[in-house]
Amino acid sequence: MGFGFLASFLVVYGSMSWAASSKENTLSISSAFEFTSLDPSKNGYIYTRMQLLETLLDVNSKGQLVPALASKWKVSEDAKSWRFTLRDKVHFHDGSLMDANAVVKSLTIAKQKHGALRKAPIESIQAIDSKTVEVRLTKPYLLLGAILAHYSNAILAPASYGKKGDVLALSGTGPYQLSLYAPPHKLVVEKNSAYWGKKASIPYVSYLTGHRAESRVMQARSGQADIVFGLAPAALPLLKKLPSLTLYSNSIPRTIALKVNSGHPFLNDVRARQALSLAINRTGIAKSILRIPDSEAEQLLPPSMTDWYLPTISKEPMPLESAQALLASLGWKKNADGVLERDGKTFDLTLITYADRPELTTVATALQAQWNAIGVRTKVNVTNSSAIPMGHQDGSLEVALMARNYGFIANPLGVILSDFGANGGDWGAMNWHNKTMSTLLGSLEHTTDPKKYHQLAQQAAQLIYQQRPMIPVSYYVQQTAVNNRVKGFHFDPFERSFFLNDLEFKSP
Repeated sequence: MGFGFLASFLVVYGSMSWAASSKENTLSISSAFEFTSLDPSKNGYIYTRMQLLETLLDVNSKGQLVPALASKWKVSEDAKSWRFTLRDKVHFHDGSLMDANAVVKSLTIAKQKHGALRKAPIESIQAIDSKTVEVRLTKPYLLLGAILAHYSNAILAPASYGKKGDVLALSGTGPYQLSLYAPPHKLVVEKNSAYWGKKASIPYVSYLTGHRAESRVMQARSGQADIVFGLAPAALPLLKKLPSLTLYSNSIPRTIALKVNSGHPFLNDVRARQALSLAINRTGIAKSILRIPDSEAEQLLPPSMTDWYLPTISKEPMPLESAQALLASLGWKKNADGVLERDGKTFDLTLITYADRPELTTVATALQAQWNAIGVRTKVNVTNSSAIPMGHQDGSLEVALMARNYGFIANPLGVILSDFGANGGDWGAMNWHNKTMSTLLGSLEHTTDPKKYHQLAQQAAQLIYQQRPMIPVSYYVQQTAVNNRVKGFHFDPFERSFFLNDLEFKSP
């Protein structure tokens, strides 16, 4: 997009009524996410959160698909045809009516871009009549509903697109419409009085990107922002003392985990990976570092994802003797410096992590000390998050600490397929090849029987737990500060929406 167009875009949207906004009638939100493009396939995670854009289906707090722009849907007996009935009298922000042709155009364009829909086995997307859209598949595909609920597949007005499918305007269907667009840091939305569902109460909402955790804390303390997402655990004791704020801790389907190079000569035996896992004091990390007791994770996916969570696995103590015995069985012995040695080589690892999420660097330091205690000499390298996929691709990565989002698509199978497929994934398994897992994933991708899906998912989860190609440390909790002038706040564990149309300002 050229600067000239962007300037005109700002004038058009700024002329609506943003000049009438003020501190009193504007809700201010701060979070870490930047936006640089109007295209939902790139930055839709901001536009659905700000309720500018909506999808055919939505996801409730339990991860179940619910109606959104489609009032209902039906899957054929052979599971190769999905039909969606659209809601009546839904209008885009530009005033045009949402009909089947508009939906088909949006989804067809989305399928051509880098997004969740691109890899789906879709044969055709067509309008059956003005209120019915049919998606035909070349084979059954359980994930289709969850993928259609993904932000990259939000529905825009036909006039939002250029001739080549590029997005020129954010004309969606949500309870808020765009008023000011100033990438990469700020946008302002105003309520849409013609919204088909629950209408918003607050006239304006501004979003400001706050890269540094410290700056977001200052915004919460000063009242510059009404809602601040992504607070560092270390800031919570101070913020709890402020009478102007209410703090919320909400579990999300994101796990702090270690990506392990299972092809590394020190880590290619499952006993070495199990030993590293056993040496982690998860309880201490959860309580003392993350300040979230009971968030420790023995399994990769959290209890909320019931198909993938093993109820029989209990939280393990920290049996250092067991870890040391496993390493001894592999021929490792401590030298005079207390470092494990085998065949003249010391057990040295480089653990990389990134500072985008401030808690990761502190957890990495704790892991360094805990692994050093069993003789694994660990170097921590804080770098950019992009170093993880780069290290996967060039084979240089040894261990990486990261926060992996398993709710990126409502059904975690989408991420599992990416992370544990035949060749692993940039953010998943590395040099870990398992025929049983490949078979399980192939069956999971195409089964439509909920009971069979559960059984297969449990087997896959058990295999990941036993083999430890990824080592979980803690389940992630989103820390949010909300100014007490706001009421009605509730959190979306799948991070699709800020639920702005449920919020109100308290009376003075």
